[in-house]
Amino acid sequence: MLKKPENSSFCLCPLASGSKGNAVFVSTPDTAVLVDAGLSGIEIQRRMAAVGRTPDELKAIIITHEHTDHVKGAGVLSRRFNIPVYVTADTFNACKGLGKIDQVKFFECGSAFDIGSLAVNPFAVSHDARDPAGLTLQHQGKKIGIATDLGVVTNLVRTHLSFANALYIEANHDPEMLMTGPYPWYLKQRIQSRTGHISNQDARDLVAQVYHKDLEHVVLAHLSEENNCPEKAFTEMAKNLDPLSTALHVAGPDKPGEMIRL
Repeated sequence: MLKKPENSSFCLCPLASGSKGNAVFVSTPDTAVLVDAGLSGIEIQRRMAAVGRTPDELKAIIITHEHTDHVKGAGVLSRRFNIPVYVTADTFNACKGLGKIDQVKFFECGSAFDIGSLAVNPFAVSHDARDPAGLTLQHQGKKIGIATDLGVVTNLVRTHLSFANALYIEANHDPEMLMTGPYPWYLKQRIQSRTGHISNQDARDLVAQVYHKDLEHVVLAHLSEENNCPEKAFTEMAKNLDPLSTALHVAGPDKPGEMIRL
């Protein structure tokens, strides 16, 4: 696959992915946003710096749900850099420890909105949170789909992720590793439930169902460090992808991924 030039207009970069924290950087030439901010504020600054960006650029922090690994640094960053926080009302009310935020912009799943030159379309997902959301972000005919903490793949999820040029999706666990691993039974049941997390095989099937010829990138996200490994997730997803047309990436917990350009 040809590498896109440095000035390509629509970019996606995983800053962190997994139970320790989640944050995804998305930008156009004039609009940059953070989807989730699940690390400390200073660590998000450090990781943005590692890919040549700064929080001063951010026009918004979009929160998908209230779990700590998605919101930990949102309040600090918002206050430090005067960044609006976009969130559903139910998620905002469920968030712990955000502190005072001067600019809160409420959205509803199913109602699209714009942030600068980004068109954002949030959609409901099945996860054990108050009002969890997946997102698509569009710019100049290109589309990025972000869906982690899925629980189960619904027709609504498939519909929204269809025709995306890049997918950032959950591949949380390998079923065998989960069942033979160290987690207590109640937690294994929660992960496998319709409000938990999807497996490598579920992620593979989802991408197969929405695949089209212009799907340029698939990023596997939210891998469990105890119940999965990058090699298993990559191998499972690669079964259905043509590496000449679709690049496959695995987002990790400890450092940013590459800047993906559409």
